[in-house]
Amino acid sequence: MNTVPLTSPLPSNAFKRAIAQHQTQIGLWLATADAYVAEMIAGTGYDWLLIDGEHAPNDLRATLAQLQAIGSAADSLPSGVTAPHPVVRLPVGDPVLVKQYMELGVQTLLVPMVDTPEQALGMARAMRYPPEGTRGMGSGLARSSRWLRYPDYIHEANEQACLLVQVESVEALRRIDAIAATPGVDGVFIGPADLSASMGLHGQAHHPDVVGAIRHGFERIHQAGKAAGILATVEGQAHQWIDAGASFVAVGVDISLLSKAAQALAARFPSRITPSASAAGDY
Repeated sequence: MNTVPLTSPLPSNAFKRAIAQHQTQIGLWLATADAYVAEMIAGTGYDWLLIDGEHAPNDLRATLAQLQAIGSAADSLPSGVTAPHPVVRLPVGDPVLVKQYMELGVQTLLVPMVDTPEQALGMARAMRYPPEGTRGMGSGLARSSRWLRYPDYIHEANEQACLLVQVESVEALRRIDAIAATPGVDGVFIGPADLSASMGLHGQAHHPDVVGAIRHGFERIHQAGKAAGILATVEGQAHQWIDAGASFVAVGVDISLLSKAAQALAARFPSRITPSASAAGDY
């Protein structure tokens, strides 16, 4: 019988290394909350996939199923091609949720609505074991350590933890220098939709004032030596933000792609049957 060696090192966080070196990482949002869809998309060539727990119906178990599905995609990829890196967006910046999702094996978290450096520091510490942080010691029960098949997990996990925080309000933008400079923050993601609403420009994420604010935010993030990120579902604007120095850019959302494709197909087959008045009277 083959035995499993107990000396496997924890896999390195390639996404964290890439954005630290300002290598552009192209991603896709997963909002269908479906592992079957996640597995299919994981084989299509993206660098990272975002499992959304804030605006999609993803809970711990749905997220676990998608993590497993994304991981399984590596088996069907060509030699030398790696599966996309899974990033999980929490519903809220709660240290308890941070602990739970990291025990699922998540290495990179995106935390929404971070308005202050104190919030950012709290999340960074929640992701890390003492003395650098406050994460509880429970990995022996968890997928994160592969149930102790990574015997040095608690000594290696801090280095592989990657924190992305969302700046998406006028208040947060005013504090972006301090937020970006927070120890343990690896990247700052600017949310155009919520930022535009905070600026009194609801539904106008492409307004010149919003675009100008995002550009200013990118400049401050880069000044702090951190990676900048954004969701840009319009192709031209995605290229614009990449040219502006965004290191991690999501260029689409699974549910939107499906909805638009379904509507476009239906539009090519308009109904050819118009109910008649006499037919309607038969019932």
